[in-house]
Amino acid sequence: MEHHPSRGRRAAARVLAATALAGTAACAAPASPGLPERDGADRTAELLVQVTSVHEETGMTLLEGPVFAPDGGLLVVDVTAPAGEPKVLRVDTGTREVEPVLAEGDGAYTSAQFSPADGRLYLTDFAGGRIDSVTAEGEDRTTFFSGEVDGAVMLPDDLAFDEAGNLYVTDSAGYDEPFWEARGRVVRIDGETAEATVLAGDLPAPNGISFTEDFTGLWVSQYGANRVDLLELDGEGTAVAAAHTAVHVDGGTSRVDSNAVDADGNLYQALHGRPGILVYSPLGEHLATVDVPEDAAGGLDSATNVAIRPGTTDAYMTVSGEDGGFVYSFDALAEGIRQSNGG
Repeated sequence: MEHHPSRGRRAAARVLAATALAGTAACAAPASPGLPERDGADRTAELLVQVTSVHEETGMTLLEGPVFAPDGGLLVVDVTAPAGEPKVLRVDTGTREVEPVLAEGDGAYTSAQFSPADGRLYLTDFAGGRIDSVTAEGEDRTTFFSGEVDGAVMLPDDLAFDEAGNLYVTDSAGYDEPFWEARGRVVRIDGETAEATVLAGDLPAPNGISFTEDFTGLWVSQYGANRVDLLELDGEGTAVAAAHTAVHVDGGTSRVDSNAVDADGNLYQALHGRPGILVYSPLGEHLATVDVPEDAAGGLDSATNVAIRPGTTDAYMTVSGEDGGFVYSFDALAEGIRQSNGG
């Protein structure tokens, strides 16, 4: 059966919104799209551990939001986990043991990051249009933000914190039909008051968001356009001073998903529709491609996100498909920082 990653993405989104799968299943890996020419820095990721299996209730599993907790454990979210099953899980990268962290609630969490202000884990609930927070142990679940922003409820996908603890969130409105309406936004939420303001609008379903290594700008992955934009911020971080398209991705049937930035400012762009990561320099040069082993790619169709352990080059990416949800490891091009730890 032919695989259609864009249909798979729409099916996943419908699971989030209605807690039911429309029944779009994949039985073969997508052909490799026309990506930038490879070079000597390319690498093959190694399987660390299988974290989840496909859920009978939702017909799929989708791992996202890898982030290292203060105790060194790698936390991930399972976007399509049904009620009662773990929505946040902890992976011990040494022993490869997996344990549940949070199973309560109805959140369909798509990203996770620890706040530098209060040390809590913040989770974007794509289906519920809100942002929840818990302790690193998954306790004291509270809703930090919900409701409309300028008259419209968000579809919060990914988030990034500035150094003061303010949140910058991609609103992925427009990810589904009608496809050509650019209705997405980048929203800033004050870390103390939870007041939300729109930094940029009329965007083609923005997904990934990460600060540059010096916190002066935001890399925003546009899922609906297969490109990455750079939004340069003003000195207060409350407005966009300048913006331009920085990277065009020739993804073919795949689309840009979440992203991360290492200490050298390199951009790690994850893909939905292909289990791989593209790495670009701050100037947009394609530096490397990270793929899963060829013999594993048949049952995997997305590498949604990546985290690099701060202070090291130990990188981990969340990979999912009909075979289940997995964490793969590889060597990053530079050390991890806050910008490559969650979001």
